[in-house]
Amino acid sequence: MNLTEYDISHPYTAKLVRSERITPEATDEVRHLVLSIDSATFNYLEGQSVGVLVPGPHAFGNAQHFRLYSIANSRQGEQGEFTEISLCVRRCFYIDEVSGEQFPGIASNYLCDALPGDDILICGPYGRQFLPPKDNTCNILMIGVGTGIAPFRAFLKHIYEERKTWKGKVRLFYGARTGMDLLYQNEKNKDLALYYDEGTFKAVEALSPRPVFDDPADLKQSIKENAAEVWELLQDPKTYVYLSGLSRMEAQLDQALSEMAGSEEAWLQTKFELIGQKRWATLFYA
Repeated sequence: MNLTEYDISHPYTAKLVRSERITPEATDEVRHLVLSIDSATFNYLEGQSVGVLVPGPHAFGNAQHFRLYSIANSRQGEQGEFTEISLCVRRCFYIDEVSGEQFPGIASNYLCDALPGDDILICGPYGRQFLPPKDNTCNILMIGVGTGIAPFRAFLKHIYEERKTWKGKVRLFYGARTGMDLLYQNEKNKDLALYYDEGTFKAVEALSPRPVFDDPADLKQSIKENAAEVWELLQDPKTYVYLSGLSRMEAQLDQALSEMAGSEEAWLQTKFELIGQKRWATLFYA
């Protein structure tokens, strides 16, 4: 991320309260971090993100490294604690294209290695385009992969635990490499089960067809298997669509929905209508 794209002039010092691994040891490490921000000026809504500033020095002379993370709890705070927010962080590594060497991701490893009591500099919140609708008769269609589940956890907490009743349909299509990687829905952490209402909510899991080769989750197939309901929701003027996760998932979804619509042109017309009516929101990361 480019520091110049965001206002970081008013950072907050957050204290790490808890850091819990929410994936089994046999798979990638993903942690649920709870941070305390004791400031009356720090306010946020579901779907917003915070920037984490990792102190340097870093490459190219940067004094700080900046990375965005979605807030994984509702505006009422993590577990009702107004001063606390939660982040969902995967410990990442990248391969240098020239040398072939593996290097740790700066921000993710900084956060995953942090211990309770450590101070972490954050800024924001950022983004106001990824908010749940105010009308509780609206339908919500959420599609995400990996740590893209974070804003959807916040959505579910807000509409079911704080607003109490939700009359529209709520559908979550969520992808992961294996069943153990289904964040907040695996044997280590079943957090999502605490928040939803069985009468209106349904989650559809999409797993990788070849997890041993690190193939991505097959969201396209999962959506095709539920094509009738998905297309019915997309035709409903009260449906709001949210996509969160890896940026490459958008092309995969466009292909699946083009097949569903009968042609790429038909799908793009529907998509542009959703965008124009502000019923289509994306939160992608590389």
